[in-house]
Amino acid sequence: MRLDVNLLDYALIAIYFATVLGIGFAAKRRISSSLDFFLAGRGLPPWITGLAFVSANLGAIEILGMAANGAQYGAMTVHYYWIGAVPAMVFLGIVMMPFYYRSKVRSVPEFLGRRFNGATQLLNAISFAVAQILIAGVNLYALALVMEALLGWPLPVSVVVAAVIVLSYITLGGLSSAIYNEVLQFFVILAGLIPLTIIGLNQVGGVSGLFDKVRQSALGEAGLHTWADTAGKNPMEAHWLGIVFGLGFILSFGYWTTNFAEVQRALSARNTNAARLTPIIAAYPKLFIPLVTVLPGLIALVLFKDLGKGQAYNNAIPLLMGSLLPNGVLGVAVTGLLASFMAGMAANISGFNTVFTNDIWQAHLAKDRPDDYYLRVGRIATVAGVALGVGTAFIAAGYSNIMNYLQALFSFFNAPLFATFIVGLFWKRMTPWAGFWGLLAGIGSAFASYIAYKAGILDFGTELNASFWGAGVAFVVDVIVSVLVTLVTTAKPEEELRGLVYGLSAVDLSDDAMAGDKKWYRSPVILGTGAIVIAAALYGAIL
Repeated sequence: MRLDVNLLDYALIAIYFATVLGIGFAAKRRISSSLDFFLAGRGLPPWITGLAFVSANLGAIEILGMAANGAQYGAMTVHYYWIGAVPAMVFLGIVMMPFYYRSKVRSVPEFLGRRFNGATQLLNAISFAVAQILIAGVNLYALALVMEALLGWPLPVSVVVAAVIVLSYITLGGLSSAIYNEVLQFFVILAGLIPLTIIGLNQVGGVSGLFDKVRQSALGEAGLHTWADTAGKNPMEAHWLGIVFGLGFILSFGYWTTNFAEVQRALSARNTNAARLTPIIAAYPKLFIPLVTVLPGLIALVLFKDLGKGQAYNNAIPLLMGSLLPNGVLGVAVTGLLASFMAGMAANISGFNTVFTNDIWQAHLAKDRPDDYYLRVGRIATVAGVALGVGTAFIAAGYSNIMNYLQALFSFFNAPLFATFIVGLFWKRMTPWAGFWGLLAGIGSAFASYIAYKAGILDFGTELNASFWGAGVAFVVDVIVSVLVTLVTTAKPEEELRGLVYGLSAVDLSDDAMAGDKKWYRSPVILGTGAIVIAAALYGAIL
């Protein structure tokens, strides 16, 4: 897979690195408090936070993993976008962001601490921190593997160079630096993937030629449909109930509505309406990203006959780059991969340093210190997070398709968290200790389900289907335990729940609306409905 990279390609990569670090130094001048470092001073417009929101998810894992899924499972991979992302993003914007933003919390665990108790906050903070380090490791491993294969850089060198660059700009400028770089990275990623997709389509005879060749591949006709045969045999071996309930509801809502690495971008917005618009603006590009991830996976499937046999599915994008792109364009594509890695890892590390500092260190270990003390702790946590990410990078090595590993992590940590959060948001009777024990039981049951699948005790067909059902088990167990514990423990007084539970508004909140927020094109409900309608229309085209 070694690429014929020349001086022009390396020059483009060097320019990108210099720009990224320049943004970090520029953002450093605006950091004067922990709020500036962790939440960009809550002053960013929604189009900036919206693009950062989608870019934070568009990491190397997304690009390599979704292309791998496209090659392995075909068109069914779009479920991760149209039912597995967009509805939850809209729900976050319309329903949940007002609670997050107007409560003035700095993180999701802090919200849980206020709604339930410190034990629930600490449990969520620890599980989130562990998950972010593991996912950062996957980002590092994915990029290092690609750089070793494509450019000939030794794996340790690739890991260290990439980690140091991310460490530099986040340590310098905090979340502001991460967000502005994520906006830049969004366009750089597309600049690399769009030419790759167009040239790839031309190579296989256009869309109709691709479809004909997919029909002749191992996927067959089933590789071109999304809902067909989901009550029987299909490439993903997934039942429609698992797709709708496991992916579309639990995994999706669990990730997009409670994953602080994403929610943090919306919390940095300038007011409540901007925070609500952040995930909804992000939903529109999310609808069409399959065109540059899933589609190249299908192209790689028909061009490289050993994909999934001698070659790992994760190599779909690198193989296409090496075979199709001329110099110059190749440099842009490699830069796009670097950008995708940095966007993903920056989201992991900025989320980790915020939660570690505010929800573990400040809340439970070192209370009531000066603000500059916590700013220093945040920078130290950034260094530690990157170092730990390097250490976990090789856990992903045992997975031919890194999306399988990622979805397993989401079923462990995000699915039970969503259960605790959604029940606590809409049921004011739920007690503080119900939050803790429900979350702990949900996490434990998700691990148990996965271990039973790996041991052959439970047969879910595929790794992805096991994650769907594992998420469902975690959600149900969490809800049942939460209800049972609530029945035997004491609830908080209503006054302590104002602004934290649906139907109990805080009476002391002032209106933070800005000029123009009432216009229809700034309405979260109208724009969110539009995104759902487009997702349904896209499904209608390839049922």
